[in-house]
Amino acid sequence: MEHTDAELRQFRRMTETPVPGLVVSLAIPTIFTMLITSFYNMADTFFVARLGTSAAGAVGIVFAIMAFIQAVGFTVGIGCGSMVSRALGRQDKRTADRAVSSAFALALLLGIVLSAVGLLFSRPLLTLLGATPTILPYARDYARYIFLGTAVLCCSIVLNNTLRAEGKAIFSTVGLGFGGVLNIALDPLFIFTFDLGIAGAAIATLISQCVSLLILLGFFLAGRSITRLNPACISRDRALYFEILKIGASSFCRQGLAGVSTVALNVSAGAYGDAAVAAMSIVGRIFHFLLSALIGFGQGFQPVAGYNYGARKYERVREAFFFAVKNGTVFLTCLAVLGFCFAPEIISVFQPDDPQLIEIGATAFRAQCLALPLQSTIVLSNMLFQSVGKAFQALFISATRQGIYFLPLILILPRFFGLAGVQYTQTCSDLCAFAGCLPFLWFFFRGIAREKK
Repeated sequence: MEHTDAELRQFRRMTETPVPGLVVSLAIPTIFTMLITSFYNMADTFFVARLGTSAAGAVGIVFAIMAFIQAVGFTVGIGCGSMVSRALGRQDKRTADRAVSSAFALALLLGIVLSAVGLLFSRPLLTLLGATPTILPYARDYARYIFLGTAVLCCSIVLNNTLRAEGKAIFSTVGLGFGGVLNIALDPLFIFTFDLGIAGAAIATLISQCVSLLILLGFFLAGRSITRLNPACISRDRALYFEILKIGASSFCRQGLAGVSTVALNVSAGAYGDAAVAAMSIVGRIFHFLLSALIGFGQGFQPVAGYNYGARKYERVREAFFFAVKNGTVFLTCLAVLGFCFAPEIISVFQPDDPQLIEIGATAFRAQCLALPLQSTIVLSNMLFQSVGKAFQALFISATRQGIYFLPLILILPRFFGLAGVQYTQTCSDLCAFAGCLPFLWFFFRGIAREKK
């Protein structure tokens, strides 16, 4: 199959440009995208918290639903992205086109199904997720619009991951970044000016997601992407969908377990009142924001790993991984020190009028700062195995931090240590997850060193 000059230039860029500069050039726009996306999630918490402690707790409850929706989107999007980057590394554009067209159709279908289920069963679902009687009315108002945007979010995630896999990270930044900025601007307008309360925050989120999707879709329809969205390329081969879902399963596991762990955390914290639920919700949103920079950096690393693994340039894969881990660890260590020193002040930004919430949140925040530097190795190990198509390894690592370790710990520690057990569960889970990913890395790099020989 013939390749255009643009495709060949991109292939040479991804497989020949010095690794540190390449990773950084791809990471800068993805870091910006992740920070904007996380910032508008945090902005929701900030503005909604002004409506009261119960409203702030509702955001934490619905966050579990959003985590599950994102889990579905990332399952399809990461699986598609891995297939696209490896196919382009082999210079097999036909497979890349089939992957993105089929993934988009699958995300649309799954999004519509999830939207219908969520709208029909919102009340029992929110109660199951840990909503107290005082939090439930706020949670229902917020969740209604989140469910309406399910298909939009899933499709946006697929297009975003495809553009990153192509090495076109700047396009994904434009789409998601513009939507995020719009969300931040609309939040106070809808919540306070239009007096829509917590529903206004959800409406702002829905509008921003629709705008992001239209921008991302525009890049594909205008021919600015390497791959093409074409209904004729939608595959009828079940093996292709199985491959997408198999590779993306680790993302589903990570995001899905994030939702399950949030439910378990809400239920455990709920025994200590709305202040505890709201405090843990605020801490979770802040750490999601802090880790977003690392995830953005990792998203710059992923297409480099996928392209070069597909091209059998294994030394570049190794160099990219250790470059990303080293710099990510230094960055997170700096954040951890600052966060530990100023934890009460950070929590009080969100809810300055509730001393109990600030005290609970500051302790949990400091606890998680202790293990924050380890996240670089944990997160980037999972991203490495996703990029090179090692589905089992990626699945296991993604299941550890908020599943295999977190869920037993959140059930056990509060029984012995009360509220402190709730506050320190994530820290203990992170320590275990870090130790668990090291053997996988050792075997992988030893294996590709043998293949090189």
